[in-house]
Amino acid sequence: MAGLSLRCGDCGVQLRSVEEAQAHAEATSHTNFAESDEAVLNLICAGCGKPCRSQTEVDLHTKRTGHAEFTDKTMEAAKPIDLEAPLKPVSGAMDVDASGSGESQEMVAPEVNKEMLADLESMGFSTGRATRALHFSGNSTIEGVINWLSEHQEDPDIDEMPMVPAISNAKANKPSLTPEEKKIKAQELRERARKKKEEEEKRMEREREKERIRIGKELLEAKRMEEVNERKRIIELRRLEKEEERRAREKILQKLEEDKAERRRKLGLPAEVPSASKPSAAPPVEEKKSALPVRPATKAEQMRDCLRNIKQQNKEEDAKVKRAFQTLLTYIGNVVKSPEEDKFRKIRLSNATFQERVGNLGGIQFLELCGFEKLEDNEFLFLARNKVDKAILNTAGAELNSAITNPFFGVL
Repeated sequence: MAGLSLRCGDCGVQLRSVEEAQAHAEATSHTNFAESDEAVLNLICAGCGKPCRSQTEVDLHTKRTGHAEFTDKTMEAAKPIDLEAPLKPVSGAMDVDASGSGESQEMVAPEVNKEMLADLESMGFSTGRATRALHFSGNSTIEGVINWLSEHQEDPDIDEMPMVPAISNAKANKPSLTPEEKKIKAQELRERARKKKEEEEKRMEREREKERIRIGKELLEAKRMEEVNERKRIIELRRLEKEEERRAREKILQKLEEDKAERRRKLGLPAEVPSASKPSAAPPVEEKKSALPVRPATKAEQMRDCLRNIKQQNKEEDAKVKRAFQTLLTYIGNVVKSPEEDKFRKIRLSNATFQERVGNLGGIQFLELCGFEKLEDNEFLFLARNKVDKAILNTAGAELNSAITNPFFGVL
């Protein structure tokens, strides 16, 4: 009975027909083929219909797609090899005798370029894989070998040592380049790699420069906004100070007028006739105040009133009042600088120093306006981290600073 397939003696692959053997010989330069009574598998994937020629192909297909069911149609397609089919002449083509059995030849490992083999092994490739790549790529260049390995890395026999007939081994796989040409080619490859690396470094440097420019612009914009907000805060603080000074002067002048009128009354002098400008100015002020809509006091006004009450309730103890304001300013400043620190956001109410400097003078209400809360046991004043409002704390700092530096603050 004629054989059902042809086996390549060089690499062991099973081929269905003489035409496939001819194509294989042209692609690989293998010349040792023999007739085999083993049919090439024809396993059809039930999931996608892909045909697989061997169990290795089945395993690879299952690993890639997860399809595990295959239909065996090997015997349906198996038929004897027709050796009478004309073959195109191939250099060192296969030699099959009339009986169908291939001529037995001694098989040896192919001779390859030793220097290139050593280079590939130093790159981490196994001896079998490096030898196979050099043999099938024609010992051309390292670049050609790497390309061949990239295209055949999924081959099941990639790490097996290739075998060739001993007779053809002496003629095959001769280096196609002289040592001088190899040096020139290697230099070209190194130069190409160097240029590619330089281009990549230039590209990365351009990207880094763009990123630095973007970050610089963002920092400049953030700094500009911070300066604008700081100027606004300073202007508002000065306006509030001037307003406080104006009210204090008006109260002092009013108090002087009242004292003057009281002294004239005690001396029995007639009351001083007010100037025409003063009476005329007073009624409009009253009318204007009465016409203003009632609005709730802002946080800054509440803080100012609280500090004014502390100073008025302790008129005879200016030093203690100033020390209390400075202590409150220290508490607020510590929280603004280090909001993550629990020790700056927690005050023990029973602390003797706190009571002497702040608590006994009524400073607890001011701290509560800043966000501090008494715990359930009333033992601590605590400002929760999620309730730290830097805007309110900055306002509190501005009010305390005004109360400390303004000589007219809380006079009346």
